[in-house]
Amino acid sequence: MSVDGAARTTLGGAPVEPAASRPEPRFEVLSTTHVARAAVPTLRLRIAVREPSGRPVYTVALSALVTVAPAKRRYSDAERESLRELFGPPERWASTTGSFRWTQADVLVQRFTGETEFNLDLPCSYDHEVAAAKYFAGLEAGEAPLRVHFNGSIFYEASDGRMQLAAIPWDCSVRFAMPVDVWRGMIAEHFPFRRWIALDPDTVERLAARRGDRGLPSFDAVVDELLDEES
Repeated sequence: MSVDGAARTTLGGAPVEPAASRPEPRFEVLSTTHVARAAVPTLRLRIAVREPSGRPVYTVALSALVTVAPAKRRYSDAERESLRELFGPPERWASTTGSFRWTQADVLVQRFTGETEFNLDLPCSYDHEVAAAKYFAGLEAGEAPLRVHFNGSIFYEASDGRMQLAAIPWDCSVRFAMPVDVWRGMIAEHFPFRRWIALDPDTVERLAARRGDRGLPSFDAVVDELLDEES
């Protein structure tokens, strides 16, 4: 089935409108919060979508890719030190702070005419092996510069009253700034007094064996003992 041909192309027997008359949605991130008491850390974006032609939109099957744009903000000396593992020494940041992928999520936007608002929920990882989590954890305050790229399909009412299908234009993307406090609040709710590091199963077994041999109360105590031995 083609949706980018001329009027002779059909969708369910109905002519498809030419590209010039198809919807051109515009998106805006209105706010950023975290979902309280979610099963996993979840960031919620409140998003507005506008379709200026005024034609009824039946639904939007939306996919959103979120990327991080580190070069779009300034950093304190302490933040630069915290992010050294991710970006290298400060003199290299001009070449190492390019945008990188964070996460992706899908959502169905309900019927609307003109404009509407909807929630986009982003499950988050606090694994410090994940670049985005390492980046957010390295920020002291302020905002994290992000960008969301939209793609998917719009089901809408054509001028003859029939339902039509169109792809979301390739250039539908918006920038937004996530307050660092929102990230910190989300992580503090799910992991109070704890930080998580991914370890190889063999490493965990070795730590468990040492814990048993030494009669230590926790893995935290095992790591403390090892660090004390090295100092």
